[in-house]
Amino acid sequence: MHRKTIDVWVGLFVLLGAAALMFLALKVGNVSSLSSFKTIYTITAKFDNIGGLKPQAAVKSAGVVVGRVRTISFDDKSYQALVTIDMDARFKFPKDSSAKILTAGLLGEQYIGLEPGGDMNNLGQGDKVARTQSAAVLEDLINQFIYSKAADGKDESK
Repeated sequence: MHRKTIDVWVGLFVLLGAAALMFLALKVGNVSSLSSFKTIYTITAKFDNIGGLKPQAAVKSAGVVVGRVRTISFDDKSYQALVTIDMDARFKFPKDSSAKILTAGLLGEQYIGLEPGGDMNNLGQGDKVARTQSAAVLEDLINQFIYSKAADGKDESK
């Protein structure tokens, strides 16, 4: 009888551990189904470089998740990344709002930051965000820093 009690407690502990791992995996992957939106409207935005942005990435404004990235594709006419975003219908943003790709967290998770504009009309189903800012590429920033330091060194030798 004592052996059965220990087996039950061990089994319960293993199930609890598996549930905790599943919860963490869903949180890290941004695919938790508990935070899905009831009613949405879809908008699009074009970026020159999306960096490591992935589908299901958060769309935030003032630190609050207001939407999710649905799909990412390549527009072969403008040679830009076309990002389709599902916005929560509770949150309305002016048509002249801007979107930029930002990085958060220790793992470098990328998300879209949406900054409201001042237009009286709001974005609606199928609208496009005109003002976008691409992801900062670390290699480009390092190269820019090195070249500026090299240029400063040449100016001092005169």
